[in-house]
This record gives sequence, C-alpha cells and structure tokens, in this order.
Amino acid sequence: MRVALADDQSLIRRAFALMLSVEDDIELVGEASDGRAAIALAERERPDVTLMDIQMPGTNGLAATRAIREAGHGQVIVLTTFDRDDYLFEALEAGAAGFLLKNCEPERLLEAIRTVADGGALLAPEVTRRVIAQAVHGHRDAAPHPAIEQLTARERDVLTALSRGLSNAEIAAELVVSEATVKTHVSACLTKLGVRDRVHAVIFAYEHGLAGR
Repeated sequence: MRVALADDQSLIRRAFALMLSVEDDIELVGEASDGRAAIALAERERPDVTLMDIQMPGTNGLAATRAIREAGHGQVIVLTTFDRDDYLFEALEAGAAGFLLKNCEPERLLEAIRTVADGGALLAPEVTRRVIAQAVHGHRDAAPHPAIEQLTARERDVLTALSRGLSNAEIAAELVVSEATVKTHVSACLTKLGVRDRVHAVIFAYEHGLAGR
C-alpha cells in the first residue's frame, strides 16, 4: 500500500514515518507540511491512502481532503488532535474514509490504513457512538428495516460491535473467532444492508436500534 503523509509538525511526520517504515506491506511515498502540498503530492504520487492533519497553514486538511477525493487521487484518513464533532462531519462530507485521533494506538492506525486501502472506512472509537447518534437523532424508523431480517445472529453481533467502534481484531477477540471470519461477516453485513462501508453500517445500526451499548 502506498501512503502519503500530511502534517505541519515535522516531529509528528517523523514519528509516523518511522512507524510505517517497519511495515512490509506499506510504502511511504512522500510527506507534505500543508494542505496545498498534500494535494500536489497526491496528484504526483497517487497514493492509496493519505494521512491528513486538519489544522495546517494555508490550505487546511479538510479542504485538501475534498480536493484529493474530488480528483480521485486515493483515499484519505484524517488524523487530528481535536476531538470535535464539526471536524468529523466536515471530514466525512469532504470524502474522508477514516477519522482518528493522534493519540490512538499504532495498531489502530495501521488497521485503519489497511481497512481504507481495501475499500473500507474506520472511525475512532472515541467519536463513533457520540457523533453517529447525533447524526441520526430524530431519524429512527418506527418499523424494522426488512434488511435486518437477512442478517444472521452472528452478523448482528458483528454489526453491534462495529457500532461500538471496535476494530476487526477487537471484534474477533470478543466473539472468539478469527479476524478473517470477522471480515467475512462485515462484508456480508454491508451487502445485506446495502451500505458502502463500515461508517454507513454504523449509521444504519443507530437508525434502526441495533447499536451496541
């Protein structure tokens, strides 16, 4: 997987670069210190995933995310220090496939990169329940959605776990199955519910009363 990195703090870029350098399946193809440079980097290198800070001088990360996604130059994971709902919603509206806080565990970031590069999406567990609940507030269906009946009991378990912000590895540990099995169940959930990624599966779970506690 080809990954680009955009952050205005050189120490942050160096730390992330070091972490990515030891992963056999990830290649860091370039770094940028502001949004404009990130857009140019994505256009030049066409990375699979760009890790994008929000608060940068000049063109910020949200505007850069929108430009990269509209140009079709790969997926974007927004990385920020700020746990703010407005940042999350703006990032998703701009086309980001991931939203993580910079204090996340390295394993969480690596999983996000692999998930997003594989066509999925991933939100930080710290924000998943709060912001998705807010997004669907007042929009719950009174009647059960017919697609819910297509889910097996285990697929419902996986969907509930997704709504709690758990990663594939955490779901596998909780349900005592392999990560490959979890991935299969997630794919089945997306297909049966008619949603395009994990984020929209979580929204579905909240809209239809299947969210975990």
